Amino acid sequence: QVQLVESGGGLVQVGDSLTLSCTASGRIFTNYAVAWFRQAPGKEREFVAVMSRRRGVTRYGDAVKGRFTISTDNAKNTMYLQMNDLNVDDTGVYYCAADSTIILSSMFDWQAYDYWGQGTQVIVSS
Repeated sequence: QVQLVESGGGLVQVGDSLTLSCTASGRIFTNYAVAWFRQAPGKEREFVAVMSRRRGVTRYGDAVKGRFTISTDNAKNTMYLQMNDLNVDDTGVYYCAADSTIILSSMFDWQAYDYWGQGTQVIVSS
């Protein structure tokens, strides 16, 4: 059983930067695909970024490409989402997710992940 705990959300202004963290209960980043999703009020959960070291894959959603960066620190069992040049459309609850058996074509689908954090709120104010 993998436990994920997010932190780092908050209220920021348009154009600001923010880094989210997600700490795992064990050393999972070598063999698990790890991802970030977000959900705005009244909208479906949206893919943000995924990283799979085993498959050598890093991908970003179109809405965040060039502004967000996913990374991991194996020594700290922690993954990060560095978010730059935030805009109001980035507002939402951000979730980290992990899965050990997910296939490449399913990495962008939130329903394919077995393990989830509790979510952290990001509000971007104009």
